[in-house]
Amino acid sequence: MISNSNVSVSVAVIGGGPAGLMAADVLTGAGVKVDLYDAMPSVGRKFLMAGKGGMNITHSEPFNQFLSRYGSRRNHIEPMLAAFGPEALRKWLHELGIDTFIGTSGRVFPTDMKAAPLLRKWMQRLRLAGVNFHMRHQWSGWADSRRDELCFNIPAGACKIKADAIVLALGGGSWSRLGATGAWVPVLTDRGIAVEPLRPSNCGFTVDWSEHFRNRYAGQPLKAVRLTFMDAEGGPFHQSGECVVTDYGIEGGLIYAVSAPVREQIAATGGAVIHLDLMPNKALPFLIKRVSWPRGKLSMANHLRKRLGIDGVKAGLLREIVSAQDFADPVRLCSAIKALPIKLKATRPLDEAISSAGGVAFEALDDQLMLRSMPGVFCAGEMLDWEAPTGGYLLTACFASGHMAGIGVLNWLKARGRISGLTRPD
Repeated sequence: MISNSNVSVSVAVIGGGPAGLMAADVLTGAGVKVDLYDAMPSVGRKFLMAGKGGMNITHSEPFNQFLSRYGSRRNHIEPMLAAFGPEALRKWLHELGIDTFIGTSGRVFPTDMKAAPLLRKWMQRLRLAGVNFHMRHQWSGWADSRRDELCFNIPAGACKIKADAIVLALGGGSWSRLGATGAWVPVLTDRGIAVEPLRPSNCGFTVDWSEHFRNRYAGQPLKAVRLTFMDAEGGPFHQSGECVVTDYGIEGGLIYAVSAPVREQIAATGGAVIHLDLMPNKALPFLIKRVSWPRGKLSMANHLRKRLGIDGVKAGLLREIVSAQDFADPVRLCSAIKALPIKLKATRPLDEAISSAGGVAFEALDDQLMLRSMPGVFCAGEMLDWEAPTGGYLLTACFASGHMAGIGVLNWLKARGRISGLTRPD
């Protein structure tokens, strides 16, 4: 059991997203008093927005495959997921009263597909555990050189508070209207803490569409396509799915999945090319045979529609990219259908991205996410230097990092004799 004397210790959690709320959950489970601060009028705003189209909370794929989604940061994320990974997250949700199911793609959802009921139950649990929520508190840093005195801008002016330990869970730099502004970056860098520049992740890209194509097809989905991309090291990326043509270019789940290597190639060379297979379930010889049939009085558009079922935005995309000479040649046209090159010029702005890459460098943190240069200050969530595709990977790592930071705080406080009993909740 945890000694009741632990309530005399106060921890400040700054940020009311999944990472901050999970850190508060772990701390209150150990009997520690928590004050949670957030700049917005209510917590979990980005979490709720992410759940609008169906709350994809995690993924059921094998653990090693799950870990691979974190790319170059896999080794840093693995200890967090080993302690609180997809299975542990589902168990925690069930204990909260939220049942889950595995969809046909392997993604895991709450049974009602919504984020709001989950957040309501979680908030009720945290309030019953004694968490004090302080809304409209914009963190501005520390008072002078003190680590334990925090400064906030509030509607009434400004205030300072003291805490025995601090968890920073301030989010990345995307969707600033929901609270993730990245305003914390200069606060930390001014103190010599290494922070990698924030960059868009899970983002759209600009393409120089013609005015005709943009006006006719913007907003239309490209369904059942397969994307291929070769990164700077020659590593191939292949994935099937859907994306959406926009007035500025292209976006959607399939594009988000490849956004990190495409972003890096654009940064290095000024552009990148992806290839779309518009008919991934049909072999090239089959397409050539069908297109080579005499079309008589049929237009090429009707010929493609009747022989291959290509029409709408896919037909428009072929007209947009394939030259008239190649369009008239069945072999070259079908080769384009199987590998249509699309030139991506730039990422969309950071604020439009679903998430951000960059953040507090792991080298600045110990293995329990405490800043090496500021003992007692822990970081969690999207403000850390990692990224992952959509599909439950972002949320799972945010929960896991909040859990790790909470455990880290407990261990740090116990090592200093500030709390007694177990350092891990039952």
